[in-house]
Amino acid sequence: MAATPPIKLSDIDSTFLPETLVGPIFEKSVEQSAVMSLAKRVPLAMTANTAVPVPLDVPTADWVEQAGRKPISTGGVDIKQMTGKKIAVLIPVAMEVADSNAAGLWTQLQRDLPTAFARAFDRATIHGKTMKGATGPFADYLAMTTKSVTIGGTTQANGGIYGDIVKGMKETIDDDWDYTGTVLDHRMKPSLLGATDTTGRPIFVDTTQPGTGAALAGTLVGEPVAYSRSVSGKLRRQSGTIDTGLRGIGGDWSQTAYGVGMDITVKISREATYIDEDGGVHSAFQENLVLLLAEAYYGFVLGDEEAFVKYLAAGGSS
Repeated sequence: MAATPPIKLSDIDSTFLPETLVGPIFEKSVEQSAVMSLAKRVPLAMTANTAVPVPLDVPTADWVEQAGRKPISTGGVDIKQMTGKKIAVLIPVAMEVADSNAAGLWTQLQRDLPTAFARAFDRATIHGKTMKGATGPFADYLAMTTKSVTIGGTTQANGGIYGDIVKGMKETIDDDWDYTGTVLDHRMKPSLLGATDTTGRPIFVDTTQPGTGAALAGTLVGEPVAYSRSVSGKLRRQSGTIDTGLRGIGGDWSQTAYGVGMDITVKISREATYIDEDGGVHSAFQENLVLLLAEAYYGFVLGDEEAFVKYLAAGGSS
């Protein structure tokens, strides 16, 4: 089999990078997003709002006599409107680096961009915030729920951290919702793995699949669990982010849906200008830079925030 020829920026269209290079980025962004891994995916129309049916309850069937009046279901379906919102990032790269190791550069982008998009999506859908702390793009977000449980509030004799998670599950189920999964902050991993019963035996078994990079990482209290650094709001090597004290969100994920727009692009320019964080203006041509602009469209809807429960660190207020 012939070897794949090396990638050269000079061989790539100056406006859009090809789908063969762009496609894997967005597949991985879905895989690395904790919220996307548990929510259902629906088509997202870019030219109009997408109507997403959200089940309010299972339809009710009943017995009838022959030719008798048919029962009207007490279940129902609500309709939520999903609109595509844009995530973007501009990456300046030295021309020498881009020309001398284009393949290595693109490998790095394929590794970093999915993480960037997944973090931005999870932060918006969990906290209702942008990465810089402004109001997020979606009207509803998961942390709006009034249900909350403090991690560490249950004694070891009564189940410890396991009891905390079950307490949140019970609160959700007692409110007539299902409990179908949990998203957790990464710092919950050692707390879970270190949890023991009163005899010192570990309560949890690590079900994470090593090396996959996926957010979905096994089960917790019998339901899927996914991890995201956006749960707490404090991101590693991300200046300006703060720990909100949120450690997890669990509940009925049939109340959520997301969409990925079809117009996903990565543009490249050697002549454009850009403004940095301090307001300085830079010319790619003058400074011998290559500018990569990555843009993606995502949508999200939430049926009822009370279908979820928050897990908070002691003193947390999210």
